[in-house]
Amino acid sequence: MAGTKEADLVTSVLVYAMRCLAEGDQAALRHMNFGVKEIESLRGLCVADLYRIESLRAHCLDIALNREVYWPMIENLCREREMEELIQSLIVADAPAEMMQILFGLNQRDYTRLRRLLMINPAVGRPHDVDDTASHRLWESWSSRVDEDASGFLTPEQYLDIHCETELPMRAIWTQTQRFAEYGNPNRPLKISNPLAGDDE
Repeated sequence: MAGTKEADLVTSVLVYAMRCLAEGDQAALRHMNFGVKEIESLRGLCVADLYRIESLRAHCLDIALNREVYWPMIENLCREREMEELIQSLIVADAPAEMMQILFGLNQRDYTRLRRLLMINPAVGRPHDVDDTASHRLWESWSSRVDEDASGFLTPEQYLDIHCETELPMRAIWTQTQRFAEYGNPNRPLKISNPLAGDDE
């Protein structure tokens, strides 16, 4: 026999209350309006009693939404979901493990697990160097976003934007932009001044 939604609600609350009792969380029980007699009745419940609740079509609970707790909880869940989606997007774009560790603190085990989950083939060997044209395009995209006084790292969203703009693999973007941050653009033509030329030349 399938349980009713009321039975599911009561069962969940009773399981929570029984756990509070087992852990000695009297404050939580009092907050739910459990008195001495109700707590004693909890001590006598067993797992089989929870199954007997399945036929209930009413519940004994007085439920109210605490908006001051609800909205921060929802906002936090949204942030976590967005971060998970961002991590997955970067991994699908072939972001290397070093990049994910620096940007998100993702360890090697979780990185490997996510690549397998997303069915990304293992990376083999070093990333191929980009040609001069792609490197110049990457420099323009990266340098327009980076703060010259900072470390050279961008936000995860900015790396994805660069990936979309340049159509380069994330692994190549990461490797090349780290070189940019350390050495500048190796493909930028040097401007050599002529001491014999006038100021107008």
